[in-house]
Order: sequence, then C-alpha cells, then structure tokens
Amino acid sequence: MVDLTASRGHSPRTLEIESLDSFDRLVGAGAVAMHGWHAQSLDLRGRQAALDTLDVEGAIFLGCTFDPGVEDRIRRRGALIFPRLEGVPFDPYRARLYAPQELYAGLENSPYEELPDALVYQWSIQPGQRHQLESTLASALHDHAIGDALEEFLRSDVFAGRTVVGVMGGHAAQRGSEGFSQAAALGRLLALSGRVVATGGGPGAMEAANLGAYLSGFPEAEVAAALAGLGSVPGFRPSVSAWARAAAAVVERFPNGTPSLGIPTWFYGHEPPNYFATHIAKYFANAVREAILLEVCDGGIIFLPGAAGTVQEIFQDACENYYSAREAVTPMVLVGKRHWEEEYPAWPILQKLAAGRAMGDRIFLVDSVEEALAVMGG
Repeated sequence: MVDLTASRGHSPRTLEIESLDSFDRLVGAGAVAMHGWHAQSLDLRGRQAALDTLDVEGAIFLGCTFDPGVEDRIRRRGALIFPRLEGVPFDPYRARLYAPQELYAGLENSPYEELPDALVYQWSIQPGQRHQLESTLASALHDHAIGDALEEFLRSDVFAGRTVVGVMGGHAAQRGSEGFSQAAALGRLLALSGRVVATGGGPGAMEAANLGAYLSGFPEAEVAAALAGLGSVPGFRPSVSAWARAAAAVVERFPNGTPSLGIPTWFYGHEPPNYFATHIAKYFANAVREAILLEVCDGGIIFLPGAAGTVQEIFQDACENYYSAREAVTPMVLVGKRHWEEEYPAWPILQKLAAGRAMGDRIFLVDSVEEALAVMGG
C-alpha cells in the first residue's frame, strides 16, 4: 500500500515544538539556535528575551502569537512566519487530534448548532467558501496539521505492539437495534483482543464500534445498561443535541474508557461525530480522510452492513490489496452474507477481483461478529 504518512514524516533535521513547556525546556537546557524548529500555534508572548537571544534563522513559526514588535524582528533575522488566520472558527495549526469534549464544548447548555463542530461545518459550506484563497489555505493547513497529529498518535504508547482494525458500516444503524448492538459487540471484542478500533467517526455502526471499544474495560452488565439507556435517543435526527447528550452522559458515567480512533470529515458535516471515539482526526478533505482511514488499519478492516459509503470503502480497500505485495495485504471481512451477496452484492465482485491474487486468501464473508473476529485470528 502507499504510505500516506510518509509525506508527513518528520525529517531528522526538524523539531516539532507543540507546547510552551517544550519551548521553555529547550531554552532552559541551553539551546542557542532554532534552525529546524517548527513552533506550532504557540502563544509566545512573554518570551521576548529568549527569542531575542536565540538564533532564529531557519526556524518556522506556524500561527504563533508574539509580543509587539517581536514578529518583525525575528522575520528580519531569518525566521519564516506563517500568520494566524483570522475569521476561521478553528486552529489551522493545531498540534493535537480532537477530543469529543472539544468538538462538543458547551453541549450542556447550548444546542448543537452553536457548538464548535457545527460552527466549523457552517463556515465550510458558506457560498463561495471553497473558492476563497484564505479559506482553502486554512482548511489545507488544518488537514496537514491533523495528519501530523495522527502520525504522532499512531506512534504513541496506545499502539505499542497493537494493530489497528477498522470497522466500517452504515450510519443508519439506530441505537437499540440489533445491528447497533452487534457493532458494539464487535468493537468490544476487538479491544479485548488487544487491537485498536478505528472507524469513520460518525453515527450508526461507527458510533457503536467506538462505544464497544470504549466500554471494553467495564463489566458486560454495565455495557448492556449503557446500550439500553442510549436506546431512548435512537439517532441523531431530529435532534443532534439530544443524541450527543445521551452519549456524553455515558462517557461521564464511565470515565477513562479504552482509547479508540475516529476519522470523520466536515464534507459530511450533516453526520455529526460520535462521542465515543476518544481521539478524533477530523478532516475537511474527504478524499484524504478516506485514504488515511484505510491506510491506518494495518490489522485489516471489518465491513458491517451498509450502503453506498460502505461499498465505496470495500472497493477502495480492495484496490489497495489488489495491487499490494503479498506481505502488505490486510484482511477484509464482510459481515452479513445475505446483505453482501443479495442486497448489495459486493461479495461476488470482490471474489472475482481476488481470484489468483495475493489477496485471495485474505477475504472473508461471515454472518456474525464472532466469526469475523475468529477469521482474523482473534
């Protein structure tokens, strides 16, 4: 497969500075030059003396804030400064993935339409927005920053010795339904088997899989009670606010759940991100998001029943596997024989593609999530 993270990889000659603590530690340790430093979205007011002392030639400052006059001085001394972009409701240079609490900040007292996630979506669909230089630049910088943060997350202790398994499926699965419960069971089983769950980060089967992973460290009886409680608000229509508040109540009741990953997009902003993915890599560009979502799933992907979006993901993943070296092929498991053979007959086409290829023995069609885990060696 093409390594989409490679272009975002850190050169050994660069140093990402993503917090004031990191900056202060380096200065305190006796740093004299900032060549190769990339300072990202830092408030450097009060650091004038340090910046005047350091050799800043070759340093890059991304959306940083300075004391009056400092920015002009360090630019003249050889620093490259990317300015803060005013008028956009997000930080284009952010250094971290999102948490659901950040995207839903203010949920307790305000409707979803007034929360950060919704405000960013509203900004993105304003007439002509995608054709304005400052807007396209801001969204592109944001997506680059998210990619960088995602790469760091994939190198973190969360992933030590663990593979990432994707769970794809329809957004229409309602809380309280059998499909939702099965997706939650799958997320739980994957997490308990030592894998990290990754989804498209939205509602339906995606929410259920992230939920199952999040609650995997809690007793089954408590998980069943949480599922029953969520069933009182089956979906995000007609009220995203009520849907999200029900999920937030579960997270508040069961803090510090098992980490999992959600990779949604504002391109489908009418589908809100779910509250159970602890780490959210949300992109503006859906094509980039789709490619990266498939790329991070180095342990394979399980496809639950879905429609157009899930079918697209099946064949996008199949294309990667079709052209891959045998050692790079990852498992593809389709759950629901009737669904994938009759309703949306992706399985016959997938079999045709796989015949005689390295992926031929890595595709599976099963009828239950337990079988899915079994064929993946869980």
